[in-house]
Amino acid sequence: MSETASATPLSAQELALMNKWWHAANYLSIAQIYLLANPLLREPLKLEDTKPRLLGHWGTTPGLNFLYVHLNRIIREQDRSILFVAGPGHGAPGVIANTYLEGTYSEYFPEVSQDADGLARLVKQFSFPGGIPSHAAPTTPGSINEGGELGYSLSHAYGAVFDNPDLIAACVVGDGEAETGPLATSWHSNKFLDPKTDGAVLPILHLNGYKIANPTVLARISPEELVSLFKGYGYDPIVVEGDVPDVVHQAMASAMNTAFARIDAIQKAARTEGKTERPAWPMIIMRTPKGWTCPKTVDGLRVEGYWRAHQVPFTDMGNPAHLKLLDEWLHSYKPEELFDENGTLVPEVAALAPKGNRRMSANPHANGGLLRRDLRLPDVEPYAVTVESPGHALGEGTRVLGTWLRDVMKENLSSRNFRVLAPDENNSNRLNAVLDVTNRAWNAETFDYDDHLSVDGHVMEILSEHTCQGWLEGYLLTGRHGFMSCYEAFIHIVDSMVNQHAKWIKQADEVPWRAPIASLNYLLTSHVWRQDHNGFSHQDPGFIDHVLNKKAKTVRVYLPPDANTLLCTAKTCLESRDRVNVIVAGKQPEPQWLDMNSAIEHCAQGIGIWEWASNDKGGEPDVVIACAGDVPTIEALAATQILNEHLPDLKVRVINVVNLLTLQTPQEHPDGLDDASFDSLFTVDKPVIFAFHGYPALIHKLIYKRTNCRNFHVHGYREEGSTTTPFDMTVRNNLDRFHLVQNVIRRVPALAVKAAYANQLINDKLNEHKRYVAQYGQDLPEVRNWRWS
Repeated sequence: MSETASATPLSAQELALMNKWWHAANYLSIAQIYLLANPLLREPLKLEDTKPRLLGHWGTTPGLNFLYVHLNRIIREQDRSILFVAGPGHGAPGVIANTYLEGTYSEYFPEVSQDADGLARLVKQFSFPGGIPSHAAPTTPGSINEGGELGYSLSHAYGAVFDNPDLIAACVVGDGEAETGPLATSWHSNKFLDPKTDGAVLPILHLNGYKIANPTVLARISPEELVSLFKGYGYDPIVVEGDVPDVVHQAMASAMNTAFARIDAIQKAARTEGKTERPAWPMIIMRTPKGWTCPKTVDGLRVEGYWRAHQVPFTDMGNPAHLKLLDEWLHSYKPEELFDENGTLVPEVAALAPKGNRRMSANPHANGGLLRRDLRLPDVEPYAVTVESPGHALGEGTRVLGTWLRDVMKENLSSRNFRVLAPDENNSNRLNAVLDVTNRAWNAETFDYDDHLSVDGHVMEILSEHTCQGWLEGYLLTGRHGFMSCYEAFIHIVDSMVNQHAKWIKQADEVPWRAPIASLNYLLTSHVWRQDHNGFSHQDPGFIDHVLNKKAKTVRVYLPPDANTLLCTAKTCLESRDRVNVIVAGKQPEPQWLDMNSAIEHCAQGIGIWEWASNDKGGEPDVVIACAGDVPTIEALAATQILNEHLPDLKVRVINVVNLLTLQTPQEHPDGLDDASFDSLFTVDKPVIFAFHGYPALIHKLIYKRTNCRNFHVHGYREEGSTTTPFDMTVRNNLDRFHLVQNVIRRVPALAVKAAYANQLINDKLNEHKRYVAQYGQDLPEVRNWRWS
């Protein structure tokens, strides 16, 4: 049941010391926002001691500082492993202040030492050129949460504790953050938590009433409605509220004691008595003033407890009254009682910090690469589709991949460090086989006719791309591995999340003490070219464009044309570190092109001539037909076959691209081909007809520095679609074999006279196709039954 915590568990001495820690953290937080020098006010505060640009967020910071010292008490007294997840990421002044007070910051950044000189560096660097950002970032010890964008903290926290039975993630959710879609859905993560084998999340909803300029929803509903909301989510809320520090300290200490006792009771019941049915996990609702302890008014206007405290409570330090007000505010925390003559935190306050890795800023789970264990990955050869002759056998690439992922899961199940995620699409994406060795994670009501649901399952499905993404990020950032499949059109829902994660990886790579983590791996299927019944709304291949805007070292895009190349690229992705890997592959039966040995060689190069489909060996081609993607490969080869039949003297070279980034130069991407190799493949002056899975402009963007770039003519998705047949989709976007042949005829000068009959044939076929589809609702038999020969 919910309760209002009001007991007084802290002794007078404990209360005084914890209040001093809180004051020290608040003082350093304000100093970071305002001060350029004179960090301990050992001299009278002058205008030149303040920063010319005041940047940062104070409003949420005192609440974060308050919670930090209370969690530290629990760690010291109960020897807990706690990960601090700060949802209000712009509360970084507080998070950084606490990591400095407990010594971790100075260990990672020795120049920011535990003395007056180090304090000066600490405060100057904040939101300062060449320094650190105003939000939690990879440079923030103890952080796994990029604070530049709100909404992901709770799903990150749950992802962190899956398969981490001894970890507790204390997740502070801001009341503005709580209004975001990703956060709102992630409250349901408790329906996927196994109290026996997973850790626990302690959500702490921090209600301070305002966003940048508006009230927050959850702070403006009745207390009864608020508690009922979270009871409805399946939590057991504990309410802490007030603005008198000593009273709120006691209430919070009582709330923490109650919450952790309940977590212990739940885990004990599961682990010793086998009670794994979903419990009502505790959460804390903390209601305190926004900008708590800052000036109540400035220039006659309300500040503390109002939106004006959200960022910098007052500016214009050139105003003597404001400078005096800042001086009084800083002195209200009595820094002379907190820091000794050397500028070091006084010993009795410093003793409140836990020791070693028990410090939240030094918890190894916040630097998950330190804990990462490599996956046991089966060789791909035993899963190969037999290909005796290119293009004759059919196969379902993602179904074959599912059998390999099943055994990846099996090999790593005892290690509990691999999960497969999908927004209700695992089976639709043909990865059913993983359910042979594990179930879907589920800890809500279950019926006897339900399919593959259990509390300890390692397939995660919820119809929220945001939540799947957040879980996976939290899982990876704390040292584990994962694989997520999604419909191609709807992966865009997490565009912003993957953007933040890619930025995290890029920045973390520049932080020496951050160890590499497992890559974020996507399989995008149900793609643009096979939306037979879903139609235009499900047709969008643009996620790869979005991903390729990120740092080249971080991203990879793979377009395997068949099952064997899909297996090879999936293994490569699961072996990689510190990347965002995107694989795009269809799930329908399609021609299989390469035997496994050829697939391994082709994927190792990322690009290559398909000699068996080309007829130019020993000389230069008249035209290069390139392809990237499974459906574009089919159409490119069908076009080549038409050319061979009707224009047999034409020399055609067929090139298939698996790793899209090979098209760039080595200066632009680590996988890029050097200019000589690129020119050798694509020639320096011959037309290149490129059949591409996505938007054509992307290929031009990738190859614009190449010698022959002006002769590339790209066919791809042109934002034309409908509920129609597979082949008609290609026709509508000019990606089909007939339009490819027409473009070859148009681009090869020698064909201008010779190709009249071929052109007529193509036009007749396009007209026949249009009539046939309209009459029969399916593609021409010669298209449906086409095979390479």
